Amino acid sequence: MSKLGPWRLRFRMWGAMVLLFALIYIIILLIGDFTGFGHYSIYPIIVIAMIVVQYLIGPKIVEWSMHVKYVSEEEAPDLHRIVGELAQIAGIPKPKIGVSEMAVPNAFAFGRYKGDGRVCVTRGLLNILYENEVRAVVGHELAHIKHNDMIVTTIVSAIPSIFYWIYISFMFGGSDNNNNGFIIGIVALIAYFIGQLIVLFVSRVREYYADQGSIEFGNPPEALASALYKLVYGATNCSKQDINKVKGTSAFFLNNVKDAGFDIDELSQLDTDNDGLISASELAQLKYRQINVKKSDKFAELFSTHPNMLKRMERLAQFV
Repeated sequence: MSKLGPWRLRFRMWGAMVLLFALIYIIILLIGDFTGFGHYSIYPIIVIAMIVVQYLIGPKIVEWSMHVKYVSEEEAPDLHRIVGELAQIAGIPKPKIGVSEMAVPNAFAFGRYKGDGRVCVTRGLLNILYENEVRAVVGHELAHIKHNDMIVTTIVSAIPSIFYWIYISFMFGGSDNNNNGFIIGIVALIAYFIGQLIVLFVSRVREYYADQGSIEFGNPPEALASALYKLVYGATNCSKQDINKVKGTSAFFLNNVKDAGFDIDELSQLDTDNDGLISASELAQLKYRQINVKKSDKFAELFSTHPNMLKRMERLAQFV
């Protein structure tokens, strides 16, 4: 498998966004045809309003749901040093740094724009990763900030909600023309499901793109591979109660903790010396070994916020 260059990853991401907007444009035209000119102008306004509200309050929601506590340089000197060095390499302002006292090992980035970036790691992550692995994870999160993923996610995630709102409005809104309302409602419902799949696709591309960004910032691919392996392994060792606490927000994480049990079975095959790490030589084996992802796994990936972990490792192997 050849490397996916940054321009190809950007093309996939923005192509998916164009498709989403094309869908909503078609729905609006359809509403206009059935209801008459002027009656459908509210929908673009609703789209913009939802995006603006989500953009403005999003960081506060993340801080609250993730129990983020921002730390000073005196409180976390090593973490500040790592973030500062990588932010300079990435060419972005140093983000605010937070620690979440969660047992589940992981990290996430959020904010409104590059200058408002925030990077947070969980206590569970700091307890199990070596410094080079922490650097690789931080590099991944800084890549999300550099790529403006926060605004991309805000935009694309709002649009399917509009489709669903249109579906409810026309199917159960007591329209004078029940046949037309039914048709619009069904089309909006179909667009909602398609939109959700596109949002998930964009989320998976974002992860590939951020993985590559971490490597471009000077982190060895095997360091990120080992970090992912440890995060998956760490999630399997967490209590069901701890996992349930983060299920609703796992889309922000470096990996999908809900799939940890399945992922560890696949990734353990790469750790041939059973030392709990994935070395450069172990990762490089994927360059010469055929990866067979089952059809059921490919289908399941369509409904996941993160790429199949073995496919993700295969892409990292191309940089060894």
